Amino acid sequence: MPHPPPHSLAHPLTHRLVPSPAGRIHLVEQGTGPLVLLVHGFPESWYSWRHQLPALAAAGYRAVAIDVRGYGRSSRPGATSAYRMLDLVDDNVAVVHALGESSAVLVGHDWGATIAATSALVRPDVFRAVALLSVPYSPPGGPRPSEVFARIGGDEEEFYVSYFQEPGRAEAEIEPDVRGWLAGFYAALSADTMPEPGAPDPHFVTRAGSGRGSGRGSGRGSGVGTLRERFPRRQLPAWLSDHELDVYAGEFERTGMSGALARYRNMDRDWEDLADGGHTGAPVTQPSLFIGGSLDASTTWLADAINAYPVTLPALTGSHILEGCGHWVQQERPEETNALLADWLNSLPA
Repeated sequence: MPHPPPHSLAHPLTHRLVPSPAGRIHLVEQGTGPLVLLVHGFPESWYSWRHQLPALAAAGYRAVAIDVRGYGRSSRPGATSAYRMLDLVDDNVAVVHALGESSAVLVGHDWGATIAATSALVRPDVFRAVALLSVPYSPPGGPRPSEVFARIGGDEEEFYVSYFQEPGRAEAEIEPDVRGWLAGFYAALSADTMPEPGAPDPHFVTRAGSGRGSGRGSGRGSGVGTLRERFPRRQLPAWLSDHELDVYAGEFERTGMSGALARYRNMDRDWEDLADGGHTGAPVTQPSLFIGGSLDASTTWLADAINAYPVTLPALTGSHILEGCGHWVQQERPEETNALLADWLNSLPA
């Protein structure tokens, strides 16, 4: 068995449960120094930051990766409305205070990037800087999200965000074979296992009545597709071992998928909450960093958001697109991501 690196011996991983408005938040921490809170996306867990925790600890930081409410060992409230964005912001604040700190730097990936950006926007008194991975910052506002996503794909296809809206629908596809579904989802968005150009886009399912979907596993009748049908049927991406996939699958086999999917089912509530709070169109003014992958659909679909950073992230100190990288940037390219994060953290005011 290989010996762990010296910094992991000096700063072992510590699992904790801390109180929050959700009930409890599970977190894993490593290192001492200024607090850096790591927030994962869908469908992941604290484990998504396994490469960053020791690296940030070695760089002189107290790195803390949470399970967002609905995931892992954190509480899973029963009501869908309990997963609105402002509730997740309150959880982040509660974690900071439970750790005996008054402020933290946030690092978020995928949905975690949006949670981190919103936390910085709403609670600048607590969150002094924010790094966003994969999903760019777009200020709150604009058209109602459900109306926007319903139009994507036209009459033939349904965008995955819309597909995830109805409670129980995506669960019926995923939960009979969580491990297989996760493997396909991770592979579909990874640089080395993405579908070939011209293949059906794995972000869509076939709409009912179009005659192109098989309906396998959807529970909704003939002509309704699933995401699984469009996943690549190849090996795991290079960044993901069988053991690592087992860790992810074990969490969701235990918890089910509804808590994680509830995040998608609150987008209209978030839109209303942030408008009511006066945050429509607001920039995030704290020091910020963006890291994306050149092959990630999030960076191409949201290219306009990246171009708007001089206005929306006026204190941005770096925007990096990793060539040949997919969606899972901190797992696909951990060394590059760790170096960018450490350099950025070291540049922040004390």
